[in-house]
Amino acid sequence: MVQSPSDHGLTPPAIAPLVDAPPNRPADEEMWNIVEHHLVRYGGSFAPRLIEQARGSYLYDRQGRKILDFTSGQMCATLGHNHPAVVQAIHKACEDVLHLFSGMLSPAVVNLADALCQLLPPPLQKALFLNTGSEANEAALRMAKLHTGGFEVVGLSTSWHGMTAGASASTFVSARKGYGPAIPGNLALPTPNCYRCPIRHCQDQCDMTCLEVGFDLVDRQSVGAYAAVIAEPVLSAGGVVEPPEGYFQRLQSYCQERGMVLILDEAQTAFGRLGSFFAFEQLGMVPDILTLSKTLGGGLPLAATLTSDAIEADCYEKGFIYYTSHVSDPMPAEVGLAVLRVLTSHNLTERAATMGACLKDGLLKLKDRYDAIGDVRGRGLLLGVELVKDRTTREPDPETGAAITRRCLELGLSMNITALPGMGSVWRIAPPLTVTHEELDEGLAILEQAICDCL
Repeated sequence: MVQSPSDHGLTPPAIAPLVDAPPNRPADEEMWNIVEHHLVRYGGSFAPRLIEQARGSYLYDRQGRKILDFTSGQMCATLGHNHPAVVQAIHKACEDVLHLFSGMLSPAVVNLADALCQLLPPPLQKALFLNTGSEANEAALRMAKLHTGGFEVVGLSTSWHGMTAGASASTFVSARKGYGPAIPGNLALPTPNCYRCPIRHCQDQCDMTCLEVGFDLVDRQSVGAYAAVIAEPVLSAGGVVEPPEGYFQRLQSYCQERGMVLILDEAQTAFGRLGSFFAFEQLGMVPDILTLSKTLGGGLPLAATLTSDAIEADCYEKGFIYYTSHVSDPMPAEVGLAVLRVLTSHNLTERAATMGACLKDGLLKLKDRYDAIGDVRGRGLLLGVELVKDRTTREPDPETGAAITRRCLELGLSMNITALPGMGSVWRIAPPLTVTHEELDEGLAILEQAICDCL
């Protein structure tokens, strides 16, 4: 039997819901009026609850109502919200040093580099610490271009790598239209989605023809200046798509034949979520460059770009620059150290595999009961549930998906849904690695109630 995280001291104690509002506390109506007048809407509408506190797997709104978080915030709070080790690390940084001139290093940054590289195989032993996944991918792409001398970058057709210029040019899942030309040289391969074959060739069992055909097309478009392929081991925003076994090994061979660097973006798959410390450990290969973010900071902005001694030395000799105001910042590095300590000391990778299997089993039972669920996929605690109008035609059902998601929040469960043309309507379910059996059962019960209410 899996022990509860509370037995390991992993989950902070629950907080008491707010009862009496403090004096001069603005009313919700006033707060939403400020939102309407002063906040830019940057990704659709805001959720209709103001979150005032968070602990473990739960959020608490201004009325003290609790919401079970099945997305780990923005897929970042892998240890749960406000984990004591993270809070303690922040306090330590406040007493020591928060920020430095970018050319200076703190012990926290040096120790984080050592701790992280000890977890990685010998080729990946050079680390650069930044703030976001977009930045980590920008640095990786700049390294790849400088190292190879090329500028062409190949991504997958439902990829998400960030919002900065280079990262967004390699992002094909959404947010491309209306912003003018992307950086030249970005090309796309069909995403190997077994449920929705992008070349209308297979169904439910990918034979990687999409990779072969994709590179045939890419080769015809290339001007002979290849630099890199960038890909997620599991395409999260792209619908929780798992490429078939052997895909990344074959992809790496295509890269090697063309003198390209292979970059794996493990923003959402590293540090235990899939049941191993890094997803590439399950793929039978090691990338040339690895980017990490989200899950490294435990809810704080921390990212890393890692590569080999040879690539780092070559880039250094060619004058590599990635100088930002918050490169190698001490405070997030302290938090990253705390996250690694908790992950390793409490075997959270094994826990993610076990709890993920329980969650997937519960989702598959819901699929057996409700025809609206067309597919359940994913590994560990990164799972996808695709909603359809008809299981035979597999026509997506974004309207029902959105309605169920809204109902879940009303009932106390935070869910994330991706609904884009040609991709289907998919819930991304990624609770904290510290989630308990009781919390999984609670979430599944709320989800089932929401499905019943909306069908």
